[in-house]
Order: sequence, then C-alpha cells, then structure tokens
Amino acid sequence: MNQLSQNNLGPVDVVIMAAGKGTRMKSSLPKVLHRLGGTSLIGHVVRTAARIRARHVVVVTGHGAAEVEEALGKSNADVHLQFVRQTPQLGTGHAVQQAVPVLPDDGIVLVLSGDVPLIGEETLQALLAASAGRRLALLTITFDDPTGYGRIVRGDAQGAQGDHDAVLAIVEHKDATDAERAIREVYSGVMAVPAKLLKDWLARLDNRNAQGEFYLTDIVKLAAIDGVPVVAHVITDALQVAGINSPVQLAALERALQLRHAHAFMERGVRLADPARFDVRGTLVCEADVDIDINCVFEGAVSLGAGVRVGANCVIANARIETGAVIHPFTHIDGERAGVTVGAGALVGPFARLRPGARLGADVHIGNFVEVKNSTLAAGAKANHLAYLGDATVGERVNYGAGSITANYDGANKHRTIIGDDVHVGSNCVLVAPITIGAGGTVGGGSTVTKSTEPGSLTVSRGRQVNIPNWSRPQKKPKA
Repeated sequence: MNQLSQNNLGPVDVVIMAAGKGTRMKSSLPKVLHRLGGTSLIGHVVRTAARIRARHVVVVTGHGAAEVEEALGKSNADVHLQFVRQTPQLGTGHAVQQAVPVLPDDGIVLVLSGDVPLIGEETLQALLAASAGRRLALLTITFDDPTGYGRIVRGDAQGAQGDHDAVLAIVEHKDATDAERAIREVYSGVMAVPAKLLKDWLARLDNRNAQGEFYLTDIVKLAAIDGVPVVAHVITDALQVAGINSPVQLAALERALQLRHAHAFMERGVRLADPARFDVRGTLVCEADVDIDINCVFEGAVSLGAGVRVGANCVIANARIETGAVIHPFTHIDGERAGVTVGAGALVGPFARLRPGARLGADVHIGNFVEVKNSTLAAGAKANHLAYLGDATVGERVNYGAGSITANYDGANKHRTIIGDDVHVGSNCVLVAPITIGAGGTVGGGSTVTKSTEPGSLTVSRGRQVNIPNWSRPQKKPKA
C-alpha cells in the first residue's frame, strides 16, 4: 500500500516548474531536456513523482514548451501528465498560478523543479508527512556559501515570542539585508502545501520586489499572517537539491551521481577497477563477483550474472550477460528494444559488436571484429574473427570462419540463414540467404553459396585456380 494512504494524508498532486530558458546552458535544447545519467533532467523528476504515486503531475512549460511536452509525452506513458504554459514568465509564483485551474482542492501540492533531478523519494515522503495536509512544509538545507538562494528566516531571527524555531519567511538573495544574507539555511525550491491554502495565497501575491516578479516564496509570509504553521524538513544531502544552470554544473553533478552509483555497487561486492571511470546511464543489476574494468558505460537495462567480467572501454546497452561470461575490451553491445543475451561462459570480443536480437548460447565465442545482429548462436558455436552474422540461426558447435558473412539483404527484404549443428564454414565465404547449410556440413573457403546443402556434405563454389608461369608485373613508365 502507498505510504501516503497509510498515513491518511490524502492524494498528492505534483507541480513541476520547467518553463525557464536556461540561458547559461548556451544550447538550443531546453535546459530540462539535457541528460544526466542517461535520462533528461525533468525525466528524473517525473520518475520520482511516479514512485510516490502522484495523482496528477502538472508540468509548467514555457521556453521550448512544445519540445519538452513532446519528449515527456513519449517517455512517460505510465504517468498522468498534464501541461500548462507560462507565457510570459513572471516568476515562480506566476508559474504555479498557471497550474491552479487543473489542481483539485482536496490534495497536497508538491512543488518541484525540472532542473533539480536527484530529489529522493524518501525525502519527499518525509516532506509530505511534515505537511500532513494542514501545514506548509519547506525542504531546506544549510550551505557554507548560500549565495543566490532564498534564506530561511526563523522566529529567533526576528525576536518572535513563543516558537523561536518557527519559519517566518523566505527572503530571496537579491532582496535580503546583510543580516539575512548571513543566514546559511536556504530554501531548496521544494515545498508541500494543501491545495486550498496554496490557491488562496497565490491569488494574494504581488511583485513588489527587486526583480519585479511574483515569488512563490512569498506565500510563507502569507501563511504566517493567516496563522498557518510553516515547518521545515532539513536535509544534509546536497546532491538531492542540486540544480543545473550550466554545462559545468551538469558535468559536476554527472560525476557526483556516477561516483555515488560506483560506491553503491562496490558496497554490494562489485569490483570496479576505478570508480571514477564508471558510468551507468540506465539500470544496472549485478550478481555476485562481477568485475568491471575502466571506462565502461552501461545504458538502458543491463544485467550481469555472477562472475561476469567486463573488460576496459566497453559499452553495453539493453543486454543480459549470464553467469561467467567474459566481455573483452572495446566490445560494443546494444540491444535497443529487442535486447541482447550472452549465455553462460560465453566469450565476446575484443572489438566485437552485438546488435539487437543477438542471442548467444552457453560457451559461444564471438571474437575480434565480429558483428552479430538478429541471430541465435547455439551452445559452443564460434565466430572468432572478422565475420558477420545477420538474421541467422546457428547450431551447436558451428565454426564460422574469418571473413565470412551472411548476405541477408536483397535490396528490399531481409532473409534468414540457417546453419545446422557441427557445420564448418571456411574463411571468406558468402552465404546468400535464404539458405540452409545442413548439419555436419563443410563449406570450403572462398565459396559463395546460393543453394541449400545436404547434411554432411562438402560445398565448394569458387573459380578454378589458374597459374601463369614467368608472369611479370606491370612496370611504371619513366617520367618524361
């Protein structure tokens, strides 16, 4: 059961602010669509909203609105997304005002930022619990250098009577006095607030400030006026509230995220040659005794079975590598939607390429500069050098020679090649699909085979060798 339901907090509606231009990114791509760990910044936020089972996720778009809406609509079919546009952009309070018409009155509104990607599910659950459907709850953190952030002004800072820890206001940096700028506790940009209260406060905002904008943070003053408790949930993990405004910040957060991934895997027993040279850009699942060398990138959904070894400089995407397999250095595996499977004890690479639909059985060998696409290789099959297998079904213990290919495309359609068990294909052969090479057969080196063969047969198809004695090569003519 959803933790929110257990606590009787009521439904949660998420508002994600994603209207900013992101000028400092110096890119035509909207800031929230830049990628962190293989996922767009706002994609991380939407996924977190889904994990807390938000009833509605309202995204406030502005700059690049059509592009942002299209990207999110394609990748988040399991989330109830709604889009509202902020035009012109007159501040954070104005942004949330655009969401008011689509927010039901009976929920808690959780306000998030599309460029703050690593906010944690447990942190949001704690913030919602702090709100409890009747309080304004702010997520705060203390920084040694709080420059640029809104400062949390508590009761003791104003000499208030009673609760000296009560939050009285958030003062934006540009509007803060010197004394207020000395405050180190800052507002993260994340809040939880009952919808009815939020709507009332938003209607009362004004733009009498240094920037001439409608600040969402001004609702704290309105809550204090109305006698509504304002509470702060304080965290210490700065990564959760780190925002992205420039390529430098994006790169720094990427490395911090990857190092966090690396430490988590090592704590579970994965051996990483260098945690600083390790990238997960999707989901990676590792069983016991996995060993990963430097500069490896894992994208999409990847699982590594017990005892798998991955050599240096490999890229592996959307693949399942089973127990004891070895992926030698510089191998590229990308299963895309069809996926790739590497069987137990298989050896792949170096410099091999496995494309979508490659299915390798146990103890299969795929060597250097071999490409496999939409093909199944049964147990013990080998293609050790410089070969191509596309749209093929390869039997057990097949030896597929260097330089050999399946010619699977006739210019309009793809066709399949079937190679029976224990077949030996010599070097530099072309198997023109559709074709079946019978079990136990041999194809002589240099053959172009266009017809199916019987089991156990020797097939040779090449021109007769001609030797010309005493032949002289052409000589260069002397220059005039």
